[in-house]
Amino acid sequence: LTRVGWGRAEDVYWAARATLCRRPEDIGTFDVAFRSWFSGAVPGTEFPAASAGEVVVALDLPDAAADAEPDPSAPDAPVVSVRFSRAEVLRRQDFATYSPAEHAEARRLLADLRVTGARRKSRRLVATHARRRPDVRRTVRASMRTGGEPVARAYRRPSDRPRRLVLLCDVSGSMEPYARVIVRFLHSAVVARTQVEAFALGTRLTRITRDLANRDPDAAIAAASRRVVDWSGGTRLGDTIKEFNDTWGIRGMARGAVVVIVSDGWDRGDAAVLGEQMQRLGRVAHRVVWVNPLKAAPGFAPLAAGMAAALPFVDDFVEGHSLQSLTDLASVIQAGT
Repeated sequence: LTRVGWGRAEDVYWAARATLCRRPEDIGTFDVAFRSWFSGAVPGTEFPAASAGEVVVALDLPDAAADAEPDPSAPDAPVVSVRFSRAEVLRRQDFATYSPAEHAEARRLLADLRVTGARRKSRRLVATHARRRPDVRRTVRASMRTGGEPVARAYRRPSDRPRRLVLLCDVSGSMEPYARVIVRFLHSAVVARTQVEAFALGTRLTRITRDLANRDPDAAIAAASRRVVDWSGGTRLGDTIKEFNDTWGIRGMARGAVVVIVSDGWDRGDAAVLGEQMQRLGRVAHRVVWVNPLKAAPGFAPLAAGMAAALPFVDDFVEGHSLQSLTDLASVIQAGT
């Protein structure tokens, strides 16, 4: 106001409105407050009112036209076009509140998700321009072109390879609102890269890697559902993770791997068994990531016995209730080097 000056009421009004109003909804409240404050200071002055206009809300669809045809019968008032994307709305919406149409849209969005995974150093050496380790064989071979003089020297460096990714998904009754969508995430991970293993956790452990290897998402999910006989049943996290450790994990599958467990932590078994098995798993795995869809709820605390027993042996504790949280999970998996 020092810059604008107090000479014209209109200048004061527009300077204050431009700096104090953040949304169109604030303009009405601002006008009332402005007139109330300056009614005695500038008597008899009419301030400009907000012009009424028509607001058109459009939904961005793949087959929607870029520009809509104007309505010839519409009034001369200015028209404000507001467009929004259903995909952006769904990204942060909880899976438990999805409608059937939103589930179909989420399945389409998950098909575009790519899980690259972390990488680790390998013992295999590859050629490099950096002066790391001398490559004597290539150097001598190249010196044959220069009369035996090693003019061009070759070097090698350790290569890298993807770490194995192991996904354990809880398919019990308490995870029903989330399991269907998260299994889609498992399918995206299995078909996107090699060295990925997927298991279903319920009252028993079921390996579903081969079922999810089908490129057709619907066929893959249907095959996995037929194989998992205890879908939407009870859960014994401690016993199933013990079976995974004894049969697959400790023998080599989990060694140096990134292990992702998707569960709400509700366990009908002994919590001490779960804590013991998580400790065993943490000794051999590179990183252990626990995904809990309930973590995003206001006031959440890991008070479930199973969740409290497993949490001390978890490297990353993340959410898993929305598309955005699954995108963040893919970043956590990729950064787990």
